[in-house]
Amino acid sequence: MKTSIFDFNLPKELIAQKPISPRDSAKLLHVGNDVTDLLVRDLTSLLTPGDVLVINDTKVIPARLRGKRDDVSIEITLHKKNKDETWCAFARPARRLHEGEKIKFSDSFYATVIEKREAGEIIVNFSGQEIFSGLADNGFMPLPPYIARRNGNEETDLKDYQTIYAARPGAVAAPTAGLHFTEELLSKIRNSGVEIVELTLHVGAGTFLPVKVDDTDNHKMHSERGQLSEEAVYRILRARKAGGRITACGTTTMRLLESAAPAVGELLPFQGDTDIFITPGYNFRIVDRLITNFHLPKSTLFMLVSAFSGVEKMKAAYTHAIRSGYRFYSYGDACLLERNESS
Repeated sequence: MKTSIFDFNLPKELIAQKPISPRDSAKLLHVGNDVTDLLVRDLTSLLTPGDVLVINDTKVIPARLRGKRDDVSIEITLHKKNKDETWCAFARPARRLHEGEKIKFSDSFYATVIEKREAGEIIVNFSGQEIFSGLADNGFMPLPPYIARRNGNEETDLKDYQTIYAARPGAVAAPTAGLHFTEELLSKIRNSGVEIVELTLHVGAGTFLPVKVDDTDNHKMHSERGQLSEEAVYRILRARKAGGRITACGTTTMRLLESAAPAVGELLPFQGDTDIFITPGYNFRIVDRLITNFHLPKSTLFMLVSAFSGVEKMKAAYTHAIRSGYRFYSYGDACLLERNESS
């Protein structure tokens, strides 16, 4: 499928630089047979007793580090933990690094370059402090490149770029649909008879990578590590059998659920990596509805929502959103999508 199909004109001023407060006062566009302008807090009237809301409880780590190799300033952004406890990272300037060299972030926290790869990617292992302790002391939140900050993060980003239910450290990008939820909203949803189920998918920096090929068949999707427990599978299938709808909060949640579903209506526990790439023509197996933010042109995320609700319907919805001043991407507004009957 031609990548150009997923292109549209997005005014730069609609890419949100800061979140709305309170979180659930963000706009929500409900996309079904028609489009309806709402607020995120209106989800309480859109989710019904017996439904399941599935959320991603990953926690963003301060994965951007600034250090020195001798007298050369180096910045690295971690994007994936490997099974052998090393990390994949993007380095700037990578050309100044060589295998075996150390990058110093503090007197007690270092990274050693184990391997150099293409496109600025390196493999590192850490020494000195325990990894998450070292990141907490020296790292910055890995905000997307389209959110402008002059010197690292603003203090509020440490809280704003994290869901309120984040529990399992490992993501280097936030599951941004979840940023809209407050404790009060989750409590109202739960008390209305909607079951809330957690899974974990550690979002990687690859989520920001553009699609550079002309045809989606030639795009190599990044992989991310996730886990879906037996208990979560049981609760989701129990609700589905009773007629409840499965609502995925975010594309990351969607990708893991669909990776764990071998056939329509089936779901299995999952632990490992997924590189599922969802484009129009995909037959969705388990998810009925999707809460998600507004995505960038020609991104894998816009391809996913187009597969879920239909290309023309999503283009029309985005045209409405742009005309109505909806805010896009990580700190932006949200939409609730109904699955296209043919998907």
